[in-house]
Amino acid sequence: MSENNDKPVFSIEKLYVKDLSLEVPGAPGVFGQKGAPQIEITMNNTAQALENGFYEVLVKATVTAKIEDVTLFLVEASQGGVFQIRNLSDDPLEMTLGIAAPNIIFPYLRETISDAVSKAGFPPVLLQPMNFEAVYRARKEEQAAPESSEATKH
Repeated sequence: MSENNDKPVFSIEKLYVKDLSLEVPGAPGVFGQKGAPQIEITMNNTAQALENGFYEVLVKATVTAKIEDVTLFLVEASQGGVFQIRNLSDDPLEMTLGIAAPNIIFPYLRETISDAVSKAGFPPVLLQPMNFEAVYRARKEEQAAPESSEATKH
């Protein structure tokens, strides 16, 4: 049997926490705060080519909990993955880096955030599922919008 070297390849090489920061600026006083905290979550994902068909994908989340103007905690985590991706044309490669890889990484990020918040002495924060396909499509539309508005000016 001959091996087909043109077949698409997608494999997980490594999953890891690239960066983790936890702050509880008012401890121990904040543990006596009454009321439900306001939780603010921001997320983003990036990808970069490494070498020889390997790519690093990062999914980053920042979670801040406050009661009125008192910060209970702030946690930032970047969960990373190295993926081997070969024999994909540009569009499928972009979609793999923007959708498939972040979907694989996200559950690990959720666990990292939850564990950090628990270890800080607070009830765990569970990140809600993220629709990376919608984020990817929105980014593509944003990138296309300036080009189309430039084209209409000329």
